[in-house]
Amino acid sequence: MSSLPAPVSRRPIHTRRISFEGFLREDGLWDIDCQLSDTKANDIVMRERGVLPAGEPVHLLQVRLTVDDRFTIRAVQTGVVNVPFQECHQPAAEPMQKLVGLTMGPGWRKKIEGAIGGVGGCTHLRELVFNAATAAFQMIPHHRATEAGRKDDTPVDGKPPFYMGQCMTWAFDGPVVQRLAPVFYRKKDG
Repeated sequence: MSSLPAPVSRRPIHTRRISFEGFLREDGLWDIDCQLSDTKANDIVMRERGVLPAGEPVHLLQVRLTVDDRFTIRAVQTGVVNVPFQECHQPAAEPMQKLVGLTMGPGWRKKIEGAIGGVGGCTHLRELVFNAATAAFQMIPHHRATEAGRKDDTPVDGKPPFYMGQCMTWAFDGPVVQRLAPVFYRKKDG
């Protein structure tokens, strides 16, 4: 294991915390609750909110994506708790509804940009939605495989899992695929 080396002497300035939690609903759909929080280590003066005490969120934004087993968004809810400008509250929720019907997977970032990109949406909510896909991919296939009594989430259709070939550890010519999914292993050329 390896962690970051000890830093030089320094002091905290800003903290961004992002979290994703996944839930299986009673109706068989999945909720992914996403949250982004930005805080400062010192009191700051904000243009429209006045003095913001250290630790009080500049941003505290929430998104709940409801998806099905195929990673298609069925519903979107947003919570805009803390923002720098009053205008951030209302417009954020409405554009997010354009995500309903989109499917997470290849081209996901492009789909998000097409639906709520640029001034058509909130950059922080876009960031949450984009990264929610990884939470969905960690949650749904593994849970469904476990539920079906399989030891892993390798598909039964003979196709490699979506994550193979998308990470250096899961390279088709790598030792992890050779060891855990030899049927998909491809020896390096040369």
